[in-house]
Amino acid sequence: MNDLDFLIIRKIRSGDRAAFGELVRRHQPKAMTLALRMLKSREDAEEALQDAFLRVFRSLDSFAGTSNFSTWFYRIVYNVCASALEKRGTAIFSSLDDEEEKLPALHYSSTNSSPEEIYDDRETESIIHKEIERLPVEYASVLTLFFVQQLRYDEITSVTGMPIGTVKTRLFRGRIMLREALKSSYNFQSIQP
Repeated sequence: MNDLDFLIIRKIRSGDRAAFGELVRRHQPKAMTLALRMLKSREDAEEALQDAFLRVFRSLDSFAGTSNFSTWFYRIVYNVCASALEKRGTAIFSSLDDEEEKLPALHYSSTNSSPEEIYDDRETESIIHKEIERLPVEYASVLTLFFVQQLRYDEITSVTGMPIGTVKTRLFRGRIMLREALKSSYNFQSIQP
């Protein structure tokens, strides 16, 4: 578990309810990204996040600490969003065949980049995020967990409840869909298969 999350959780468990605000501030931006990608509506995402944080607050004592807090929390956010989608009649769970595990890579400049390269990378990242938002929710959510939250396959499996093969397949297909969208819309050549 992240040491800072652990310290904050200890404070909360000791009765410092104000420390919960710090936990919210630490995890809200990435959680909002996930909720937006899944629900495609700011209002719905904000509502889902409020529900998720309320659930976390109520059940924080049951958090065992065997995984990262972020993994546990994103699981709650994911489930709240999945429930909201089910209420809308939009299912995000479907059976997928396993595909080749090798995923196309996105290539970025090194940390020793010039200001122009850094700007270009930020522009590219912004474009990529916009294109991910346009993907079907089952791909956008997994790509968000992988790229934005930077979760490993096993953590994504914990968050989504999907088998690891499905996670890999959705990442594979999502990255191909993303690559094709970027190639056609922006004529990107830096995204290699």
